[in-house]
Amino acid sequence: MRVLIINTSERTGGAAIAAGRLMESLKNNGIKAKMLVRDKQTDQISVVGLKRSWRLVWHFLWERMVIWAANRFRRNHLFAVDIANCGTDITSLPEFRQADVIHLHYVNQGMLSLKGIRKIFDSGKPVVWTMHDMWPCTGICHHARECGRYRAHCHHCPYLYGGGGRRDLSWRVYRRKQALYRGVPLTFVACSRWLEGRARQSGLLAGQTVLAIPNPINTNLFRPRPKAEARARRRLPQDRRLLLFGAAKATDKRKGVDFFVEACRILAEAHPEWRDTAGVVAFGSGSAALEGMLPFPVYVQDYVADEKEVVGLYNAVDVFVLPSLEENLPNMVMEAMACGVPCVAFQTGGVPEMVDHLHNGYVARCRDAGDLANGIRWVLEEGGYEGLCEEARRKAVSCYAEDIVAKRYIGVYNRITGRHG
Repeated sequence: MRVLIINTSERTGGAAIAAGRLMESLKNNGIKAKMLVRDKQTDQISVVGLKRSWRLVWHFLWERMVIWAANRFRRNHLFAVDIANCGTDITSLPEFRQADVIHLHYVNQGMLSLKGIRKIFDSGKPVVWTMHDMWPCTGICHHARECGRYRAHCHHCPYLYGGGGRRDLSWRVYRRKQALYRGVPLTFVACSRWLEGRARQSGLLAGQTVLAIPNPINTNLFRPRPKAEARARRRLPQDRRLLLFGAAKATDKRKGVDFFVEACRILAEAHPEWRDTAGVVAFGSGSAALEGMLPFPVYVQDYVADEKEVVGLYNAVDVFVLPSLEENLPNMVMEAMACGVPCVAFQTGGVPEMVDHLHNGYVARCRDAGDLANGIRWVLEEGGYEGLCEEARRKAVSCYAEDIVAKRYIGVYNRITGRHG
């Protein structure tokens, strides 16, 4: 069986990493999988990039310009929404013609247009669409937050200035998606049960198949390794309890940096001895800014692209803190757990499905810096640390190992292509 995975980027972003890992796990289980991307970033032979041209740049810019105009020429939420008005027709590519199954992932920011997706549907090839956020089941947003209008029909979009209007951009794109999905048998796969529940509520996906299958991870690569060696390699202190915090953009408000800073301040005030025994390992763009914001020493790490180096980073720390306000099934939590590192995170999205509260980590009340601080202290001082590490690893191996996830997807492919076994 030949499967073509389609994603905007090869390596940038959580969806890209998850799609790439799925491709490798499928190949290891006998599937001839390839990945088609707009932004090819490695020399991986099974990843095919679209030909570079100014047209691709124009697709991206034109979409932003339309959104900017609909938002009354304000930059607010400019990248929180997508309308897929531009993209590349991929149906003439040999990789597409040869594929038995088309597997969409994150296809926004000029990769595919709604018209291009319609051509994919019209080809008659079975389509699986893995949802890394809510965009496939809303009008234009990637995270609906408290808005529930997508359940019937988007309008008065909170991401548009002034709440948009009755027939705003979200309303118009929602209508186009209704027409796009109508009469086409699709299989939508949410990466978490939380997202599956949201998708099932959407008026767009009524009558469609919606499943929940997590992202895979190579648990042979992401595994516990000697902490002292990992710290020595990164020149980190051996005598401090280290908290790991970061994101592609560490200062992004959506990643909860303010709550993390406040939690650290609470810990330092309530437990002054922590100033001499704790430290923060920070990574991502802008992470150096944390040095002047935290009461603990900050050890800034360069961006790491090589997964072997990422494994070393997790194994060098004692706890991973993820105070994000919006998440689906974060790869970083999965990676940390596979390395036997307990996680402390807010109760948002699919995080509670990964971190079992007081069993392999701590799930704090969302937007509660005090509870986040309590969770960090509990993991390091009260929770039976060694046991938490073992349970975190066990959860990752039993739920997210590549072989387990690949076999679930292969079952989906067999069903929609009429194959058996």
